[in-house]
Amino acid sequence: MSTATATEMDLETRTLRMERVFKATPQRVFDAFTKPEQVAAWWGPEGMHVARLELNTVESGVWFTVMENGAGEQYHVSGRYLVIDPPKRLVFTWAWTNDGVRGHETEVELTFTETEAGCRLNLVQTVFENQDWRDDHNGGWTSSLNCLDVYLASE
Repeated sequence: MSTATATEMDLETRTLRMERVFKATPQRVFDAFTKPEQVAAWWGPEGMHVARLELNTVESGVWFTVMENGAGEQYHVSGRYLVIDPPKRLVFTWAWTNDGVRGHETEVELTFTETEAGCRLNLVQTVFENQDWRDDHNGGWTSSLNCLDVYLASE
């Protein structure tokens, strides 16, 4: 196996790829990721709620959220918008903050494609420090997208 192939395989094991179809237009799903009042209504895994949210939804704008679980534990995450191309593509950075220290940063790319069923959302998040962090985010995003699905269905 060549070094390039080993490096490519390592990067792939630290990259999260997801696809989900929502019964909504691409613009509707895009707005759910970029409009503060909508993000606050669904953001975070099941059992969490948004305790604080700040979005400056312009390219190079920053975003910040605090998610809180039922026990009152808070999870801080923030980033910067890199690409905003409604309703096709949204790219932003992502890093958790623990004890005031911002951790390893990844990049999240969302693409929104119209389908007969509604909107196909493709999510790619890269590059995680390791496969375990990727797997943790897979669970978090799966649960969060479940919340988004419920939110979109209720509107």
